[in-house]
Amino acid sequence: MLDTAFMSYVTVMSITPGPNNLLLASSGVNFGLRKTLPMTFGITLGCALQCAVLTSLLAVILSWMTVIRLPMAVIGCAYLFWLSWKIFRSSTPQNRAEDRPMRLINGALFQIINPKAWLMATNVAILFTPPGGSMLHHTLANSIGFAILNLPCVLIWALMGDRLRLALQVEWKLKAFNTLMAGLMALTALWLLFDELKNAFIH
Repeated sequence: MLDTAFMSYVTVMSITPGPNNLLLASSGVNFGLRKTLPMTFGITLGCALQCAVLTSLLAVILSWMTVIRLPMAVIGCAYLFWLSWKIFRSSTPQNRAEDRPMRLINGALFQIINPKAWLMATNVAILFTPPGGSMLHHTLANSIGFAILNLPCVLIWALMGDRLRLALQVEWKLKAFNTLMAGLMALTALWLLFDELKNAFIH
């Protein structure tokens, strides 16, 4: 399953800005690469598991996906707004001590309400699962291939945040960065929510 189209799709979707990568960059800036690694591995684990589940249960999931898609999108976007607020508040020095990045399990579970992760996993299951053959083989190939391609992409964002950390030691610079990232996260949530509502009412 690691053909050129699969590799291109997963790499592009994994490395472009989205909720996961914005969180990783913010965490890298505020906590450093080492403390961000568990969340990084958790994100890849969650995406790979999501891909495995969708590939295995494609027929069943497609039958009820339209029913749960909008509620899941609303819940996911609400959580993104909350994360935006947390990122914005992390720019205040007195809040730095009590904050910590997501752990591995939190990073994995975040994919349940991450609209972009659902889009990636659904497209992988639909586009790169050929008819016939062993479903177990297709599931393993899709999920392992996804993890192999996804991890370096999301790690880049955590590493960029860690490198930026050195340049953002000045309080006002850190505040400006966190405000920018919070704004981008909120705009991402608005865009995703608008897109889901538009699709729901058009169809």
